[in-house]
Amino acid sequence: MEPLSTAGPTPADLGRTRDLEKLLSNAGLNESREEAMKREGVLGRLDQIVKSWVRQICVNKGFSNEVVQEANAKIFTFGSYRLGVHGPGSDIDTLCVGPSHATREEDFFVELHNILAETENVTELNPVPEAHVPVMKFKFDGISIDLLYARLSSWTIPEDLDISDESIMQNLDEQSVLSLNGCRVTDQILRLVPNIQHFRTTLRCMKYWAKRRGVYSNVTGFLGGINWALLVARICQLYPNAVPSTLISRFFRVYTQWRWPNPVMLCPIEERSSLGLLQVWDPRKNPRDKSHLMPIITPAYPCMNSSYNVSTSTLRIMTQEFNRGNEVCEQLEMSRATWDLLFESFSFFEAYRNYLQIDVVAIDDCDHRCWKGWVESRLRQLTLKVEKDTYGMLQCHPHPSDFVDMARDGYHCAYFMGLQRKLGAPLHEGQQFDIRTTVEQFKLNVAAYTSWKQGMEIYVSHVRRKQIPLFVYPGGVKPARPARQHSGSPSSDSKQGDSRKRLTSADPGGHCSKKIASSSSSNQVVAAEEVEVS
Repeated sequence: MEPLSTAGPTPADLGRTRDLEKLLSNAGLNESREEAMKREGVLGRLDQIVKSWVRQICVNKGFSNEVVQEANAKIFTFGSYRLGVHGPGSDIDTLCVGPSHATREEDFFVELHNILAETENVTELNPVPEAHVPVMKFKFDGISIDLLYARLSSWTIPEDLDISDESIMQNLDEQSVLSLNGCRVTDQILRLVPNIQHFRTTLRCMKYWAKRRGVYSNVTGFLGGINWALLVARICQLYPNAVPSTLISRFFRVYTQWRWPNPVMLCPIEERSSLGLLQVWDPRKNPRDKSHLMPIITPAYPCMNSSYNVSTSTLRIMTQEFNRGNEVCEQLEMSRATWDLLFESFSFFEAYRNYLQIDVVAIDDCDHRCWKGWVESRLRQLTLKVEKDTYGMLQCHPHPSDFVDMARDGYHCAYFMGLQRKLGAPLHEGQQFDIRTTVEQFKLNVAAYTSWKQGMEIYVSHVRRKQIPLFVYPGGVKPARPARQHSGSPSSDSKQGDSRKRLTSADPGGHCSKKIASSSSSNQVVAAEEVEVS
């Protein structure tokens, strides 16, 4: 598709861009020189560690001295760090590329794990081999690292390895392909955008906006960093000479009108028959691809949908936020608003009258990190099941992050989901939404955790807005309730009338009843008592 406009910036566009850059600077989104140097030092030390690790593997397996001397592994970066849009405290997405004789199961997740565990300044080491893309998570000198592993089919890894060369994809296992994809996609994005600096400023803005509006989280069904990067890159292609303020305005204009599930693509999808049977995204051939609601396709072979986690509920919420952003940008262009309005934080705990609270607890810190990661990866299924089992009449809005109660004994965090009846749905006298079975199935799903230990527990309970615990608020202080929500937000208050509601109680047997009910005069929902998962 040709650009929609090749027009350059007007003086007003340049002025709005200066105001935007000032806002970003005041928000503290730029990394200091000291932290940047610290990151470079950590990456250098990590690269030396994996090189030593591969040589030690060769020694352990009895290879000749010549093979040991030539043994090598390399560290690559991808994601926000490679794109140049990371900020203070951001993690670094890294990839270790190793030779064919360095296995993932034993050498990476056992031998390298043990080396890192004994390395000074490495803390919070958490291997996740069962993840869709296996990863080792840890902090190195206080900097969060996500380390993936790709095992190439060759015996040696040259120091000048070019991972954009498609020939390295030959004879790889699926997990290595997925691991390589992050780096290959990141590099391809930077090749395909017309102005890298404008792309970076716009992406930094959109990530900040998404976090402020509560729609930045891949694991809960919203969009993560790579998804936002691809959406912004497409707008940069459509308006190649525009400055960041214009690109943000056009971002909302385009995606407000986008007819999902039409895919967003930076380049045509190409198949490479010479590289084997690697599957690319194609809803005409692959039944699973037909179910994707918001496909955002990666530009490097094999092209995949990076946003397969998006659900009906999260797409609905993001669409509402795109509409709000478009309205604010229209006001900005007429000088009737400032950038502060666009980046105003969404008041999640004022938006609904009823919430599900999911508490995740464990006895020690290590167990809690593992247990929390597992539960978090399953929360999206709870959202999907609630909406499916109520035929879409009960809608969920998951909060993208967790909260910690520092006053509570042990290790604890809590997740929240806003609940509301489907807007505009017809009302029926005494209608109830019984989700007891849904919660039980969610409990069974969570209980399938193969590394479960004594003390790992989860509790699901209903809380009304007035019962929201104080630990979710900054400083533990509940802010004054705003008079009204801004248009475009999914507020149950502004779109649903006040009404009486009734709450089912625990049954005589001591088991908790889990129902959501509404009277005929209301489309607001009510959840019920606590459900415990032992």
